[in-house]
Amino acid sequence: MKRFILLFAGCLFLINCSKNKQEVQAEVPEKGPVLVEMKLEAQRHVGLQVETISERQLTEYLQVTGTVQSIDSMVGQVRPLGRGRVLRVFAKVGDRVTGGQKLAEIDNIEASELLTQEESARAELQRYRVQLATRTKQIDRIKRLVDIGASPQKEFEAAQGEQLELQQTIRSQESVVNGISARLRRFGAEEGSLRGPVVTNLGAPFAGVVTKARVASGDFVDTGSELFTIADISQVWVQAEVYEKDLGRIRVGQNAFISVDTYPNQEFEGRVSYISDVLDPQTRTARVRCELANPALRLKLDMFASVRVPTTFSKRALAVPVSAMQQVEGKNVLFAQKSATSFVMRPVQSGVTVNGQIEIVSGISQGEMVVTKGAFHLKSIVVGKDLGED
Repeated sequence: MKRFILLFAGCLFLINCSKNKQEVQAEVPEKGPVLVEMKLEAQRHVGLQVETISERQLTEYLQVTGTVQSIDSMVGQVRPLGRGRVLRVFAKVGDRVTGGQKLAEIDNIEASELLTQEESARAELQRYRVQLATRTKQIDRIKRLVDIGASPQKEFEAAQGEQLELQQTIRSQESVVNGISARLRRFGAEEGSLRGPVVTNLGAPFAGVVTKARVASGDFVDTGSELFTIADISQVWVQAEVYEKDLGRIRVGQNAFISVDTYPNQEFEGRVSYISDVLDPQTRTARVRCELANPALRLKLDMFASVRVPTTFSKRALAVPVSAMQQVEGKNVLFAQKSATSFVMRPVQSGVTVNGQIEIVSGISQGEMVVTKGAFHLKSIVVGKDLGED
């Protein structure tokens, strides 16, 4: 019984071997092209694919990594206009704000002091005006006395001089009052406000994102205090480091293509706006900035980004994917499709390899169908290896 089972298994093995030989065959003549036969079922099994060979634009790309940064000219620091105490804070880090939006309220101590100064200056101005009115009446009286000869002319001239001096003093005092009033208006206090606390609203200079907030209710602040930092990120930089040896391959103004892990299926387009003239002596790299629009604010500050920059190398040529090229006996070969199930091996001369595409200099013509996926299995048939070995 055991002999019968072993004999039956041996027959099945011989039948399967015969079937595989019928599905894949290689004809290797002494001269001329090598022809490989592979039935459709076997092609589907190995995932074999063919494409028409054609001219392509071979553009070499330099790929580097970088981070998303705000543009210097689109970042603003918010400082108080005068000394004071913070009453309330309305914004925190990460908030999106609009231009003029209230960020904090400040009890403006300096403005309160200015109100006192304004009141004093106005009182002084009024005193000078009263003196001028009195002096004007005196001049009129002295002039009448001079006209009848009851008073000397020089007394009239002296009175006129005092009048002119008072007029000049009044103009000077009016300038002092106007200056104090202008400062009060900047603080948000209207001219003639009652003495007392002046609450100043601190607003955002433009629309953006709050990236820093260094203030809390109750803090005392002055004009040198940086309370908030606002960044407009509707336009951003992607800042990368490029090695010294690659700097000659890129230039300012060319396109750049940026991708981030957050949006794996989306590529953002920008342009190279800056290439540093100074190298980092430790890393031998130069800073390169790419500027791009960010209208939906999808790119966040400090995100890691991959930057693809087309280099100065670009040409049109016949090309195939790297997976199509095989080596047999030290020669580069492609497999051209002759019919649905037959393929001919073509020795070819290759050129440059750019972005997964190999330039074909000679050995095959434009428009021919070549195997781009699964070519290794055809090569295995030619060299006598098992189908499916990778």
